[in-house]
Order: sequence, then C-alpha cells, then structure tokens
Amino acid sequence: MIMLLLFGAVCCAAPLSQALSAYAAMQAGLRDSGAITGGTTAGIPARMLAAYQKAATQAGRHVPACKGMRWPILAGIARVESNHAIGRSIAANGDIRPKIYGVLLNGSGAGGNTTAFPDTDGGTWDGTATGERAAGPFQFLPSTWQDIGKDANGDTSADPHNADDAALGAAVYLCGNGRDLTKRPQLRAAILQYNHSTAYLEDVLGFIDQYTAAPNGPRLNNTSAKVRTVIETALAQRGVPYSWGGGNAQGASYGLCCSPGGKSGTAIKGFDCSGLTLYAYAQAGVRLARTAAAQAEAGRRIPARLGVGALAPGDLVFFADAPGRDATIYHVGIYLGGGQMINAPRPGAMVRLDAVSAMPGYAGGGRLL
Repeated sequence: MIMLLLFGAVCCAAPLSQALSAYAAMQAGLRDSGAITGGTTAGIPARMLAAYQKAATQAGRHVPACKGMRWPILAGIARVESNHAIGRSIAANGDIRPKIYGVLLNGSGAGGNTTAFPDTDGGTWDGTATGERAAGPFQFLPSTWQDIGKDANGDTSADPHNADDAALGAAVYLCGNGRDLTKRPQLRAAILQYNHSTAYLEDVLGFIDQYTAAPNGPRLNNTSAKVRTVIETALAQRGVPYSWGGGNAQGASYGLCCSPGGKSGTAIKGFDCSGLTLYAYAQAGVRLARTAAAQAEAGRRIPARLGVGALAPGDLVFFADAPGRDATIYHVGIYLGGGQMINAPRPGAMVRLDAVSAMPGYAGGGRLL
C-alpha cells in the first residue's frame, strides 16, 4: 500500500468559457496506458476472481470477529491498486509474473511519494534493499506484509506476489481487530486504513458497488430498446479513465486543458461526464450538446423537488452549484436505477457506478427517451 497524499474532488462538464465551481484533484500518474478498457466482473481474470472469493471465505479463520468480508471489497481494492494484475501471467498456484512493484519510496516525489521509507526486508519482497516499495497486486509495503501476510494456497510461504496469499492478507488487514464491513462507516474506515485518501476511498467504493451489482445487472426488462442501448453502452465504459473534455459521439478521446482545478485531459484517452452521456445517447440515435448545462435543455426536465424516486433508468441526472438554476449545472450522469448512476466523476477517477447522493447539488433529471 502506497500512502499517497491526494485530494478529493468533484468535477465534470466539458470545458466552458465561464468559470465553474469544482474541487481540484488528480491521482498522481494516471494516464492512458492503452490497456484500460471497460471494467465488469467478466473483466477480472478468472484466477484473480477465484483468489478474491477464496480469501473472503478464509478471512474468518484469521479474524473470527470480522463480519461482512465479501469478494467485491477485495476486488475494489485490487482494481485500484493493480488493475487485477491484468497483463501479468497468473499461474495455477496463484503466482504472478512479472512481479508488480510500486515506486521506490525515497521521498523523490515520483508517483506522489514525499516520505522516504528505509528498507525492512533486504529486498525479499520488494526486490530492492535500497529502500521500500509496495509489492504485489494489493501493493503491500514489506513492513506491513511482515505483520499480516498469510499463506492461503498451502505452499507454506506467505508471498505478496501470490494472488491467493495477497488477497487473504488484504482481507485480514481490512478486517482489523474485527470490523463489521456490512456497515458502511466501518467499511470506509477499513479502506482509509489501507490508504488515507478521500479520492482513493471514493474510487474503491465505486468499484465495490460496481462489482456488487454486476452479478445481477440492472433490471431493464421494462425499458425500451433505446434506453437499454444507452445504459449498456455507458456500463461498458466502466474503468475507462476520466479525461477533461474527453469523449464524443464515436467514443473515448483525448481531452483538453484544463479543468477548473488545472487538470489537463490532453494525455488521457477517456470521458468527462458530458462526453460519456453524449456517447451513450449517440448509440441510441440521440444527439446531445457537449456540456452538462446544455444537455439539461434537451428532453423533459424532472424537477429536483420530486426526488430521485421520480427518475427512470436512462434518465440524465444533473448537479448544480445552485440547484434550481440550470445555468449553474456542472455535472451529469446516467441513472441506472436503485438510486445509482453511471458516472464519470472527476479527474483521476474512472467511469463507475455511484450513488446519486454521492454528488452535491442534485438538480433533478432529464428524460430524452
């Protein structure tokens, strides 16, 4: 686990000439790698998914007082830490090669580290004796692994580069002295213990909710074919990076400079919030304007006073600095149902599922289909 100093943020909308109110954030080093595509449960390598599921069932043996450990919790952590080790070879016994290492924590500032950590393992787990760096798909520092590392695959070795061992170690670490992870505040506390960053917390919770919902999928039986097209298109973009000004009717694109917080999308291929909605609706034959505020002018507006219960799957969901004044709308998502939306939330994050209540300034919805 690399403890990065990050700042929580909310921002979206395509670039506007007028100033927009937003909180600045950027997760250090997140750039287009060419390997990130839409994330679904099927997008988790089968061997990694098996490790998460196995660890969730084993956690109680090591922390009997722990409640509510589920594989989506582990998947959410691993998605943010290593993208499920995608691109590596995962052997039948769970060994991952090439091994996954974080940046050397020498205080240089590379990757966001500003504090030097002295070596504690002689390079046994992190491959270097010159300092510390995180290791494995769950990115454990060797000093942490020495305390919580577990042998989950029965080979008598607790190895952070083994999928089974690493997943079980993460489960034990998140369980603490016996948390009840069915309670959202305790789940949040566990994630913040893993990495004390609001932005990290939001990303992990978003993926946990996504993986929790994935087995059943959205209930779209009573929706039109066009609504299903919009939702399925947007869902397929989960895991694609946020890019300020990114996204058009053809799909993800490199963005522009710069967001109100000074974050550029020019090196990131992805979507901002209104780019995602524009693309999803284009696949259903509906043309939308480029900005969130302009998109609120299309279709039938659903007033905020009616509450989220008035929304239907496929509706646009708007957020404003001054709800009731559409000119101040700064963000848009696509309503999925059950109080959730498909959301491209801010620089440094990815397209994901979020609760509508996760964003401030709910300004109602828009129905185009």
